[in-house]
Amino acid sequence: MQSRTPPSRAGRPRSAAADAAILAATRAALVELGWSKLTLGDVATRAGVAKTTLYRRWAGKNELVVDAVAELFDELRLPDLGSLAADIEGVVLQFAAILARPEAKSGLMAVVAESTRDDALRERIRGSIVERQKRLVLEGRARAQARGELPPETDPREAVRTADLIFDVVAGAVVHRTLVSAEPADEEWVRSFTRVLLLGLGAASS
Repeated sequence: MQSRTPPSRAGRPRSAAADAAILAATRAALVELGWSKLTLGDVATRAGVAKTTLYRRWAGKNELVVDAVAELFDELRLPDLGSLAADIEGVVLQFAAILARPEAKSGLMAVVAESTRDDALRERIRGSIVERQKRLVLEGRARAQARGELPPETDPREAVRTADLIFDVVAGAVVHRTLVSAEPADEEWVRSFTRVLLLGLGAASS
């Protein structure tokens, strides 16, 4: 059975509840087993679905893990704490806390490593995790511009390039700090990082 059945053919509709159970089971398996020992059969058993159900939805383990980890990053929210500096600190602390979770740590590092030889997987990571979280940068910039902390932009293309760069700087620094250096991204580090970032942005921070 195909995962996407055309309207003219009979087929079983995709179940949101089954998807949620599968992704939750994948995260549980990452915590208990790690990426290397995780199997689709184990995930299916934990989720209470047939193994074929997973294969109708995901091409393999890597794609499943990307989507399971992506749900964790969807929990990120940009707080409204009254200043750009405070908002950045708030979201970076959330980001670091997610990366510290064993399911995020083992899952993300594994699929990023696998994506170095898999272009389709790299695109899935970009679409499911990176592009979805750039909303936080756009939201934060708009809020800071409304407060007068950042100057307005007149060139939409330059605005997109700047947002991409900000995201790369923030994500790269936090991922390196927590997953590569294995150092805590605690409040002191986040405050220092935010000061450096604001200097780069030329923000009017107090």
